Order: sequence, then C-alpha cells, then structure tokens
Amino acid sequence: MKEIALIVCGALAREVLEIIQKYGWDADVLGVPSLLHNNPKNITPAVLKRIQQVKKEYKHIIVVYGDCGTSGKMDRMLEREGVSRVSGPHCYEMYADGQFEDLMDGAPGTFFLTDYLVRSFDHLVLEGLGIDQNPHLRDDYFKNYSRVVYLAQHDDPALKERAQWAADCLNLPLEIRQTGYGLLETRLVELIEG
Repeated sequence: MKEIALIVCGALAREVLEIIQKYGWDADVLGVPSLLHNNPKNITPAVLKRIQQVKKEYKHIIVVYGDCGTSGKMDRMLEREGVSRVSGPHCYEMYADGQFEDLMDGAPGTFFLTDYLVRSFDHLVLEGLGIDQNPHLRDDYFKNYSRVVYLAQHDDPALKERAQWAADCLNLPLEIRQTGYGLLETRLVELIEG
C-alpha cells in the first residue's frame, strides 16, 4: 500500500509538487480539473470519484482544495469518507498567507490572480467566460471589481508582466504581493507531518 495520496485542485498542483519535493514526502499528486471552479456544484462529486478510485491503494488521503463554492458540501462528504482537507475557503485565501481578510476588507471588489491563473488567464478567464468572443461581457462580469491582486508564488518577471496584461484585459489596476506558498505550505505540513 502506498503512503499518501494528495487529491489536488489543478490550480494548486504545480505548487504542491514543489512543496512535496522541498520536504521529501512520499506522496502522489492526483489532480482534479481546475475548470470545475466555473461550475462549483461539480467539485464535490469529482473529488469523491477520485477518493473512491484510490481509497484502497493509499494509507492516507488528503484533499488539497478550498471549499471553492461548494457551500460546505465537500467537507460533509469528506467527513463521511474519513478524509482530511487542507482548510480554507479557496486557493486565493491559502496563498494570501493570513492577509486575505485584510485584502477583502480593503477592497471587497478584488479579483485575485495566482501563478497558475496568470499562466492560464486567457484560457480560464477570457475563453472560459466567453469574453474572447463577446468582449462586452468583460464589463458585465467585472463591473463591481475595483482591482486585481496578484498573489505571486514565484518572483518571476515574465509572470508579473503577464499579470499586468491580465489586469489590463480587465481594465483594472494591478497590485502584486509576493506570497510564496503561504498557508498552503503551512497547512500541508501540519496535515502530513503533524
């Protein structure tokens, strides 16, 4: 039997692999598509399916996914399955490293970017929301937003430049915060080593 299965949101997979390497854990990463964020009611069934696929193969299963709009359904399912989850309402909160509430209090209309979302912005946001085909939708979707905050996991000038491009696409000012892995790393360490 293998040691640890980490069932991971695709938006967190690259960083989780880097954290595993950093700590030398014996853990496998099993992804769940990040596009499920566009339809949160499908997140819990997709995570449950992954759990059921691997439950007999691993000693421990940990879900690395925020609640991400499941309204607690994922946590109730995980409790029934006896599986732990990295705590947090969503990925951005994890990367904000304890600053999320302050960021939201300062500007409730904040659109968050992470390294993953910066890399995939055109596919996930522009195409995913249909803005590429219907540019007028940008103003409909983002009319109540006041800024973009890029929670950067890596200090990469190319990603910062792309984040600026994404903010420009939304016609919003950009703020960059270098956060690293934030609470994602802290919470994973607690679950795996604690």
